[in-house]
Amino acid sequence: MIGPGTGVRVYLACGITDMRKGIEGLAALTQDVLRQKPTGGSVFAFRGRRGDRTKLLFWDGQGFCLYYKVLQKGRFPWPSAADGAARLTTAQLAMLCDHACRYPSW
Repeated sequence: MIGPGTGVRVYLACGITDMRKGIEGLAALTQDVLRQKPTGGSVFAFRGRRGDRTKLLFWDGQGFCLYYKVLQKGRFPWPSAADGAARLTTAQLAMLCDHACRYPSW
């Protein structure tokens, strides 16, 4: 995946996100729901209702980058909405994306 380097903060928006949202909508969720600055250099991860789609939003210093992944089989493991927001390391984010592809039974 092309994206931020190691050591960057990663936040998961727990629960379900409307995957029709684009950069502006996700940036607004980042600010309003996660209480984080969207242009602060962190990665923000969102998952759709079916669990087979995820979007990652991050600011690269010049503009927003949006990474969208749709699994052919399986689901992304995700905390419930009651958990609010979760913080991951970049290694955990890489494992999340990698495992969802390799182990479609999730």
